[in-house]
Amino acid sequence: MSKKYTIITYGCQMNHHDSEKISYLLETLGYTKEDDLEKSDFIIYNTCLVRENAELKVYGQLGALKNLKRKKPEMIIAVCGCMMQTGDARATIISKYKHVDIIFGTKNISRLPSLIARHRSTGEVIVDIEEEDIIDDETPINREHPFIAYVNIMTGCNNYCTFCIVPYARGKEISRTPESIINEIKDLAKKGYKEITLLGQNVNSYGKTLRPKVTFPELLKMVNEIDGIERIRFLTSHPKDCSDELIDAMASLDKVCENIHLPFQSGSNKILKDMHRVYTREHYLELIRKLKEKVPNITLSTDIIVGFPGETEEDFKDTLSMVEKVGYDQGFTFLYSIRKGTKAAEMQNQIPHEVKQERFQRLIDSMYKIFYEKNKECLGQTLEVLVEGISKNNPDILTGRTRGYKLVHFKGGKKNIGQLVNVKITGHNSFALEGEIV
Repeated sequence: MSKKYTIITYGCQMNHHDSEKISYLLETLGYTKEDDLEKSDFIIYNTCLVRENAELKVYGQLGALKNLKRKKPEMIIAVCGCMMQTGDARATIISKYKHVDIIFGTKNISRLPSLIARHRSTGEVIVDIEEEDIIDDETPINREHPFIAYVNIMTGCNNYCTFCIVPYARGKEISRTPESIINEIKDLAKKGYKEITLLGQNVNSYGKTLRPKVTFPELLKMVNEIDGIERIRFLTSHPKDCSDELIDAMASLDKVCENIHLPFQSGSNKILKDMHRVYTREHYLELIRKLKEKVPNITLSTDIIVGFPGETEEDFKDTLSMVEKVGYDQGFTFLYSIRKGTKAAEMQNQIPHEVKQERFQRLIDSMYKIFYEKNKECLGQTLEVLVEGISKNNPDILTGRTRGYKLVHFKGGKKNIGQLVNVKITGHNSFALEGEIV
């Protein structure tokens, strides 16, 4: 009887992509995927450190596994990801969760088979953390989706925003060579993949560690030439490195989708300076103006932090006005969360939770109205949709996304899955569109 594994993943697309590598490695060892923890022989948590909530969830779930481990002592429990790259979280796991068998970081996923072998032969807790800044483009990947793929183009971050722990967990920026990236995407195209998302903590600074240097727009041009790939997306862009060259590439390259995720975090110049974002409100709005001018029908999404230390009511109103001025199609809003080891954690003027919560509610109320109006503009339009699958709520309904990353629900058959179809939009709410295949 084959052994079974379960991966629980928190955090960003980079973490989900790492989990695809872990899945491949476990299946080469003879494991098969299992969603039910009770039936699993190997449970692994791929962790996130960006917000406190994700960290607390991991501790809670690990605590809940104690009884299962008693019943199944031969079961292996592992914890990996960004949390494990920091000493405090690692020490907490080692001291308080003694039923955890293997601990490793973001930079040594490829060593998982040997870590399992070491644990089995010794019975000891295995801790293996790679501190050196390296990029792994050798480990094969067990992709979750048959025609949409994440492709990691770089890892790490050099920006050191005062609220963010990622540079400490993922290390300094390192870019993959364009040859390695292009070969991976050509292989995906041969296998029938149609949509590629290029991943990095800050894709706009891709190539700075390469010799000779290659810019991100130059990489986009190379990917655009690969036969078989229909759509190109990328995550995440930092406004300080969003160049005219990138905007021109988005305007001219036919496969690059008219969609950009451009986090502004706060609309207040004072708060942006305290966050060490290295751009101003005015600079950001000028970028948006250029994007809208050069890329017709562009859709925009963003990240916003509410309640950063020292944020006044006026600072928050600057954020609300930014949301109104830009007119986002999607947005991800977060209450500021203290992350030990960051500069913002040491700031004295922390905002009370109830103030953060009240501002957060006002922000999402404002944003949801804007999302509704932006989706309303799509009524009567015929949009190209890549059909991703069947709706979880209704087997007669298909779901897919437009080039602008809008979610669309419509009637259709299984034969449409994986195809690009034209859908006339007939209905909407703040979060999705409805339509019918033309």
